[in-house]
Amino acid sequence: MSKPPANARDAVRSTVPKMIEVTENVIYGDIWERPGLSKRDRSLVVLATLIGTYRPDQLRGHLARALDNGVTKDEIAEVITHLAFYSGWPGSMTAARIAREVFEERGIA
Repeated sequence: MSKPPANARDAVRSTVPKMIEVTENVIYGDIWERPGLSKRDRSLVVLATLIGTYRPDQLRGHLARALDNGVTKDEIAEVITHLAFYSGWPGSMTAARIAREVFEERGIA
């Protein structure tokens, strides 16, 4: 039995190696490093985008990244609440459930 992948990228690296290379080099190596926004602000933008476009599979990892980048639990809750009225209640309810799980995993529930 093989070791489980460390993250979502590792899970598909052998299937789409070029996509993962571009993700790591362009998205995380360039876009996330640009000076125009802090990593914290970029995390807020990404959370809003993922919640608003209902991308729960990607949300978990970016919630963890947002916490690592200094976004607080209360700020994440506020983003989720705010988006309920702009992009839909169901997406925000799903985001709230995933956020609760991430908070519990981090011991900040």
